[in-house]
Amino acid sequence: MLISLIIPCYNEEQSLPFMYDALKELREGQKDTGKTFEFIFVNDGSSDKTSEVIKKFASEDEDVRYVFFSRNFGKEAAMYAGLEASRGEYVAILDADMQDPPSLIPSMIESLDKDECDIVAARRVTRKGEPKIRSMFAKMFYKLINRMIDVEIADGARDFRLMRRVVVDAILRISERQRFSKGIFAWVGFRTKWIEHVNVERVAGETKWSFWKLFKYAIDGIVAFTTAPLRLATLAGFASAVAAFGYMIYYFIRAVILKIYDTVPGYPSLLCFILFIGGLILMALGLLGEYIGRIYIESKGRPIYIKSEDEGYGRSKR
Repeated sequence: MLISLIIPCYNEEQSLPFMYDALKELREGQKDTGKTFEFIFVNDGSSDKTSEVIKKFASEDEDVRYVFFSRNFGKEAAMYAGLEASRGEYVAILDADMQDPPSLIPSMIESLDKDECDIVAARRVTRKGEPKIRSMFAKMFYKLINRMIDVEIADGARDFRLMRRVVVDAILRISERQRFSKGIFAWVGFRTKWIEHVNVERVAGETKWSFWKLFKYAIDGIVAFTTAPLRLATLAGFASAVAAFGYMIYYFIRAVILKIYDTVPGYPSLLCFILFIGGLILMALGLLGEYIGRIYIESKGRPIYIKSEDEGYGRSKR
């Protein structure tokens, strides 16, 4: 049985030797089980020596294959490219920084062999080592998105998972450009078993995920899987209209019945009312713009990624 391991890479020249050693150790440990492996490295337009390191692995190891992008298209595109290039009956995705421990893969393989599930996914039970503010916002994001969408995304869920070929084929059928894989993994369904592990810090290098990038990724996830923000805008508009009507009645009673007049009649209430309504209108237009922008991007039909080079596609399946 062939097992495909996909490793998206972006400026990971320091981490890759550690990952490759762990992958070789994994392969050696599975030698007597009849399992064979292919290691698919996807270079997402790295600006360091990541490509040279991967080519060196490929020149020394026939199980190593790679896909190089013409520029940085993002991790989502890299994962999709790896899934598209994979040939194994089981397929896994791992981060190159060793935060997804390859040592968990044998137990994942065992679960699939026993037909306990179709997906074995990793979930962090702690966020030790992460900035506290980042962890707090991450927890808030999972609570928020799970209230909005029809499927559930587990808090602490990672892209690290081992899947059957039927699951991979289902994911590849979803060819949208603005991808949010955690949501896609949940949306396709199938039987999922969770493996919990503590947070593992990077073995080398620095994270490529800034707070701003994570924020944009969270917005992509919410917009990609729910129209709840549009409903919120509608409810906010309705609530503001009701409040404005109540405010109008209050000032009518105050001025006409109680004969209480301000120094400049109507100016404070009119100014606050205009600013409040204007803000709500701008918020609603912004939300509409997010959805229209994604329709615009999808309508272009651009490819999810562009390869500049690949290796190993001519080798036969085992």
